Amino acid sequence: MHYQAVLFDLDGTLVDSIHDIAAAANHMLVELGYDALPTSQITGFVGRGVDALIWQCLLEKIDDSAPDPEQYQQARTVFAKHYHKQLEQAETPIFEQVIPGLDAFRDAGCKLAVVTNKPIDYTHMILEQTGLAPYFQVVIGGDSCEEKKPHPLPLLFACAQLDVTPEHSLMIGDSINDVAAANDAQIDVLVLPYGYNQGEPTSALPATAHVDDLMAAYQWAQQRTQS
Repeated sequence: MHYQAVLFDLDGTLVDSIHDIAAAANHMLVELGYDALPTSQITGFVGRGVDALIWQCLLEKIDDSAPDPEQYQQARTVFAKHYHKQLEQAETPIFEQVIPGLDAFRDAGCKLAVVTNKPIDYTHMILEQTGLAPYFQVVIGGDSCEEKKPHPLPLLFACAQLDVTPEHSLMIGDSINDVAAANDAQIDVLVLPYGYNQGEPTSALPATAHVDDLMAAYQWAQQRTQS
């Protein structure tokens, strides 16, 4: 196969984590004295990391351009408490075709990595809980580098850890953050249609290609090798 490494986003690409995220966010808001938000609205806040999600949730509830710093820090602590509880109580669902897709890439000899904006501790919890952890030689979280996606640094860092050049790497994700980071890193990028692209359709994203699921991504990569 042309690709020696495949980098995967986590939320909205491998796992359907929105229900756990939304539940924790709404528990946070209620504990702070606010009404809950619809899950569909919180979905639009996913993709730029936990801190950005908390910030956006608070902005929906205050009459100011930014949350008070003390309130924001309190919200981060409360969210962390509830999100840990959510992850301990319920298993995060894996999207269909993820396991067959990961098996296919691994059997083809590709090195696999997760590159997500989710904090590394939460990322490891989900990978262990879902049984996905053994697939990945490298896991990069939102606090693993000085920058998060859409900056290319996390992808380039993952390539360096895997000892594979960007030219021979492939990114698979579900949002503009994945596409922008991959394009700036000069890494081919495939977009899935079922994730969390900040509430916007993925069809207009400037990806190398759009695919339906991880098995379709593997088949596309195989064709790329043969062409």
